[in-house]
Amino acid sequence: MESPNIIKWGFIGCGEATERRTLPAFSQLDDSVIVAVMSRNIARAKAFAVKHNIKRWYNDAQNLVTDPDVDAVYIATPPSTHATYAVMALQAGKAVYVEKPLATHYDDCLRINRVSAVQMKPCFVAYYRRYLPYFKKVKELIDNGAIGRVLTAQIRFAAAPRELDYSKANLPWRLQPDIAGGGYFYDLAPHQLDLLQQFFGPIVEAVGYTANRGGLYQTEDTVAATMKFQSGMPASGTWCFVAHESAQEDRVLIIGDKGQLSFSVFTYNPIRLQNENGEQHISVENPENVQYPLLRNIVDHLRGLDLCECDSVSATPTNWVIDKILGKI
Repeated sequence: MESPNIIKWGFIGCGEATERRTLPAFSQLDDSVIVAVMSRNIARAKAFAVKHNIKRWYNDAQNLVTDPDVDAVYIATPPSTHATYAVMALQAGKAVYVEKPLATHYDDCLRINRVSAVQMKPCFVAYYRRYLPYFKKVKELIDNGAIGRVLTAQIRFAAAPRELDYSKANLPWRLQPDIAGGGYFYDLAPHQLDLLQQFFGPIVEAVGYTANRGGLYQTEDTVAATMKFQSGMPASGTWCFVAHESAQEDRVLIIGDKGQLSFSVFTYNPIRLQNENGEQHISVENPENVQYPLLRNIVDHLRGLDLCECDSVSATPTNWVIDKILGKI
């Protein structure tokens, strides 16, 4: 069957993040159009649709995924509903693009993969950092032997509490495990762990220790983990979300037998390379809309022009690692 010239999208979820980050990236695609949007709050769905010139709006996801004018569904809801909406859309014969993490449980990821295979429809996941020039440069340095044979990797992340973290009566959804899957670790660590597995292959062993050191909310706020890749390479990570402002850190350190390099995952600080040639600080500019390179690849895949491998199968190992670290499996 000939691929359509234009991919018509339906959005499930139309919050602030969708409007600020994802919609501008979609707007750069001249072979995509958003034809429907859904929110459980029909007034919000209508307001979003009218503001952005979208034809239809719904407050029932089933109506959106069965809309015959929709080719693919973007899911931008909290993680607890990702699996439900992804399976619903796939069973309706629609391709899916879902925000990370893929689901709140590893078993749900496997279920999505099974349905995707049976329906022969792809489910893509928003690990867009794989496609950014900054991280492609990191991979290039590793692959080209800039630090020799890689021996180990370390993730170090520390952040101060956010203002809303002190509001016990109105905590952000990211701190409600029944909605988010965990705390901030479940929200941020997937990007770090996904990147490491892109660089070094799958993690096959992981153990973690969690604690609540700040007492601001019930879920974990501090995590330490050790991991081993299929190659035998060990790695470790520490995350703290109640640190003092002076201790804030966003750093991944890769140690090799001929040097080391470090980079940030969220702040895109210059890549720091140290080897026999001395020390270099390498700045790499990313596109204004960071999701655009991945979306470009997804649309080309759906039009039969390319292959996008940032799918639910490749995203599932990250959920396995997270659940192992948190003791969920």
